[in-house]
Amino acid sequence: MDEGSGGPRRRQDTRGEDRQRPDRSGRSATRPSERGRTGDPARLAAYTVMRRVADGGYANLELPHELRRRRLRGRDAAFATEMTYGATRLRGVYDAIIEIAADRPIARIDGGVLDTLRLGAHQLLGMRVPVHAAADTTVALARQVNGAGAAGLVNAVMRRISERDLDAWLEAITPTDGEVTNRLAARHSHPEWIAKALRQALLGHGASDKVTIDADLDRLLAIDNVPAEVNLVARPGLVTVDDLVGEGAIVHPHVATAALLPGGDPGALAAVRDGRAAVQDAGSQVVALTLAAAPIESGSQHERWLDLCAGPGGKAGLLAALAIERGADLVANEITPHRAELVAQTLGAAMDRAAKSDSKIEVRTGDGREIGEDEPAAYDRILIDAPCTGLGALRRRPEARWRRTPGDLAALGVLQRELLGSALDALAPGGVAVYATCSPHLAETTFVVGDVLKKRPDIEQVDARPVVEAVTFGWAGTMGSGPAVQLWPHVHGTDGMFLAVLRKRA
Repeated sequence: MDEGSGGPRRRQDTRGEDRQRPDRSGRSATRPSERGRTGDPARLAAYTVMRRVADGGYANLELPHELRRRRLRGRDAAFATEMTYGATRLRGVYDAIIEIAADRPIARIDGGVLDTLRLGAHQLLGMRVPVHAAADTTVALARQVNGAGAAGLVNAVMRRISERDLDAWLEAITPTDGEVTNRLAARHSHPEWIAKALRQALLGHGASDKVTIDADLDRLLAIDNVPAEVNLVARPGLVTVDDLVGEGAIVHPHVATAALLPGGDPGALAAVRDGRAAVQDAGSQVVALTLAAAPIESGSQHERWLDLCAGPGGKAGLLAALAIERGADLVANEITPHRAELVAQTLGAAMDRAAKSDSKIEVRTGDGREIGEDEPAAYDRILIDAPCTGLGALRRRPEARWRRTPGDLAALGVLQRELLGSALDALAPGGVAVYATCSPHLAETTFVVGDVLKKRPDIEQVDARPVVEAVTFGWAGTMGSGPAVQLWPHVHGTDGMFLAVLRKRA
């Protein structure tokens, strides 16, 4: 979506088809006898992934598997990706349109049929697919995966949807009264509770004021519907950004370890395949860089670092490379054995290098809530990348906005406070900890830090802004009112990472 626009952005179809004006009769240009009887592989892949997501899967994990299984590459893979992610992100808009076009609540439409209609609606309204092609292929898909009876309903709904363009439909589904936030939520396909939470977060973190809040929220919700750029991390000592540029990447304008990949499969890069580089959002890199750069007063000659919640290993991978450069040790802890294995795989290249240095890189399986008791005052630098709702990564996790509920905050809040408290117990006097979440929600960020600090006179919060400014370029004055730092997709182009720097008094 274009920043500040009123709704989903029309995209160039990855197959290069030119969008035609809708046939106002609503009828397909292809005679029934000529219509396809089955869905094509790209549309079948998108439908399959959406059904798996409905059963609890994650699109970013399911889609690559399905593309490989169907041997989809190039334009077909890009087409399936855009359909899957676009239809999932814009589900709120499309469901409201489908209800009107079907003249029935979506609760009365079978889940599989509804996913077919969402894919069809996205082709009509969010991609440059000709109307007749979108209608015919969606009906063919329905006939194959939903049955002949459902195909009739899909055909009728697609005809109705094609009678209006996107702007007209947005006008039809957007409330004309009530709060501005609710209108923006409907227009930008966000649950109302998330839009309200993001509004409060913009104000609470000092990113907006009463004058700018409506425009800022509009931009933030809009950017959540734009696919995020592929960010790479060049792990220091293992590969350089210049090496990645040599393989087709572009230097990131704000983060020294980051590069942008304008197209293609990241796995095609040799440095990514062997673990010297990885796909990692620039905001996540800033978290690790901040922990490594924050001044400490512990006086340790050989520092020990801890990544308390390391899985699946992205930040630990960068921390390991930085630790080796600094002659420090790193313990990467993860509670789940499977995720601990992923961490070990991610750290493989760094562990090989550490074996030839004075540093030790260790991956452990354990409960982060117990480390403070088991290893009191043992670490000079600790990262607490706490489990959270992920509201800062809605661009990358399209299903998250529909899967999370306000009720998740209570259980996560307890866990976040327990993990932070344990980490502070494990922190050596004079050492620093960074508490981070990929969510700007106040209940997961400033409230957690504030509640824990009330009971910890041995801990002081350090202004994180100068530290972040020291490890980035060009972001001075964009990080809010402090002392914590909140990054924003619509301001920094990163995921919505929150980070607070805490020091144990020496």
